[in-house]
Amino acid sequence: MERSSGVLMHISSLPSNYGIGTFGKSAYEFVDFLVETRQTFWQILPLTTTTIGNSPYKSFSAFAGNTNFIDFDLLIEAGYLDKEDLKEKDFGQEMDKVNYNQINVQKRIVLEKAVQNYLEQNGMNDKSLQAFIDENEKWLLPYAQFMTLREYFNQEKSYNWPKDYRKYDNERMNKVNQQHKNQIKYHLVTQYWFFEQWKNLKKYANDHYIQIFGDLPIYVSRDSVEMWTSPELFLLKEDGTPKVVSGTPPDNFAAEGQYWGTPIYDWNYMEENGYDWWLKRLKASFEWYDYVRLDHFRGFESFWEIPYGADSAKEGRWVSGPGKKFFECIRKELGDLKIVAEDLGHITKEVQQLLRFTEFPGMVLLQDAFNGKDESEAMPHNHQKHSFLYVGTHDSSTGYGWYTEYIDDQQRKQVDAYLKRCPNESISDLLIRGVAASPSRVAIYTMQDLLQLDNSARMNVPGTTGDNWTWRIKSEALNNPLKEKLLYYTQTYYRENKEMIAIR
Repeated sequence: MERSSGVLMHISSLPSNYGIGTFGKSAYEFVDFLVETRQTFWQILPLTTTTIGNSPYKSFSAFAGNTNFIDFDLLIEAGYLDKEDLKEKDFGQEMDKVNYNQINVQKRIVLEKAVQNYLEQNGMNDKSLQAFIDENEKWLLPYAQFMTLREYFNQEKSYNWPKDYRKYDNERMNKVNQQHKNQIKYHLVTQYWFFEQWKNLKKYANDHYIQIFGDLPIYVSRDSVEMWTSPELFLLKEDGTPKVVSGTPPDNFAAEGQYWGTPIYDWNYMEENGYDWWLKRLKASFEWYDYVRLDHFRGFESFWEIPYGADSAKEGRWVSGPGKKFFECIRKELGDLKIVAEDLGHITKEVQQLLRFTEFPGMVLLQDAFNGKDESEAMPHNHQKHSFLYVGTHDSSTGYGWYTEYIDDQQRKQVDAYLKRCPNESISDLLIRGVAASPSRVAIYTMQDLLQLDNSARMNVPGTTGDNWTWRIKSEALNNPLKEKLLYYTQTYYRENKEMIAIR
């Protein structure tokens, strides 16, 4: 792993005229920005569909893509939309924020029109579409059926559907295919467009020596295709409700712990079946991404298991995860994968041993380094070279917000002294410099920190609902002064993309 750097910004945060970032022109321009500043990585959040709350970590499917990222201008170029189709559509008035209520309605109307035009021109006989369906049929058709039924039942959660539909049944689904042909086709075609547009964008990035660094959530939503079609993968009662759900124990940040509520896997069943579902999921992920961040890595060593329906996460307990045998199977079947372990939070000796066994690089946050008193493992002089370093992540405050709102004067003095703050140096630049100069082989900067933004630009506050996942960058922000600053840090601390240097 070469000394290098990259930028964390999700697709949804890109500028566009359609309320949310897409795989269109702005995405290609952002790749150009990364090239001009000699970066190696573009880190993004999960590209899967989002459920209530709009979190990319809770999806209707572990395999389907978020169709809100389909770019309309590309569909216009392909002849499936006309500019008139976009007139009088309100995708939200704020250019720096996603209005999910607006885009979920308005983008669906436009996509339905595009699918109608596509089918009128091609039917379902287009060779590329049919090849996509054939290649992905095992997850794609159940997904199309799931989403069709969810819409038919007025967006009711799948576990509250009429009893006859709560379990996947081939004969009943054949009837659904006939009764809801147009809806099924809509979901097949839009998934095809999602993957075609993403594949082209990723190729453009790779052709310009940019690696896509994606994200794989450990759990799936209870309201998901996987729970519907493959309940045997989870610890469930006879009536299909979970026996236990996921979360975290109480800590300094959450006195009651965190009650995530996603179903827990039946790891014994998965082991008996050679971890087949996980192998398929990882294989699919590495078709999407070049590197994968494995979310909640400690859950593979031990996880917090909460009785379903408990009043709080405090009622949970630690249970051993699949551990080494899981990763031995992955390595045997898929070889050495470019995985980065999300090993943040309270990490035990056993988790550290598992990380060493896998040889995956871990993650470090500069925000964890300063307690105002003593030395800490997260201080740069203690960083392992085999690691990815951040000021903070999508779940953290921005660097400026952390310094001004979350730490005390003693901690601020320690930060300033340790990082040797220069006169007139901004807090954000101070922290970015600390990351850039670190021994960690890979430095990842959030775009919010590069732009010196406060917590109004924070992406997510864990354990809350409401105004999360909404931040967007303004198109004028990717300007020459920003490029010059990022290039300066990249060159000064020897993090230039080695492949780009080689072709100069």
